[in-house]
Amino acid sequence: MDLKEKVAVVTGASTGIGAATVKTLLNIGMKVVGFARRKELIENLVENHKGKLFARCVDVTKSQEILNGFDWVTKNVGPIHVLINNAGISRYASILSGNLEDWKQIMDTNFMSIAIGCKEAIKVMREHKIDGYIININSIHGYYDCLDPNSIMYTSSKYASRVMTENIRLELAEIGSNIRITNLAPGLVKTDIVESGYGKDLSNAVYKNLPFIFAEDVADTIVYLLSAPPRINISEMLVRPIGEIGTKISSNNYLLK
Repeated sequence: MDLKEKVAVVTGASTGIGAATVKTLLNIGMKVVGFARRKELIENLVENHKGKLFARCVDVTKSQEILNGFDWVTKNVGPIHVLINNAGISRYASILSGNLEDWKQIMDTNFMSIAIGCKEAIKVMREHKIDGYIININSIHGYYDCLDPNSIMYTSSKYASRVMTENIRLELAEIGSNIRITNLAPGLVKTDIVESGYGKDLSNAVYKNLPFIFAEDVADTIVYLLSAPPRINISEMLVRPIGEIGTKISSNNYLLK
């Protein structure tokens, strides 16, 4: 895919993997629209770049805001070629003692927003005859259960997203579409997701004791996927730090002992 001047939407664009992806796509000349609740953080990501940056205030837990965001992109920037579904959260949420609102926040962010984003992006791509690319940022926890009751909703959301992505690929194949879709699952990445979900102490312990990669590594992987020949659909990819053996996160984690 010739990416220069093509339109990309990145969700969760204000920090972490999303912010790194915005910068990387701008540097290869794309028009990048960042969705996040904190619009000002997107606007302050870069000063000089080869692409064009647009920031939109979108809360991905609110379906109408997602729909409005895609509508704005089509009308003001152009039809979408690339969607990076990156927005995600993690927090304590067991089944027996979890907070219902936390459950809903996790599933709305990590699963429903991806489903809505995929539907809207595919609709626009098909209307404009664009053989686009969708990359859903998942997690290694979409492949194995970390056996931590406190993380059950997070893990479940990642399993669900993985299954959904593959079924979207099958649905696209059945209708003869050349739109590609990938489930990209990083291992432990150095971002603020652990601190925001579990607190600073655990975050410090995790990154002190476990191997990790950087958000820029994931962004570079995204460019690799986008640069693959159009006849190739890399439907799944795991990107892990060397030596990773698991990233169990819980209040009883051995890292805090």
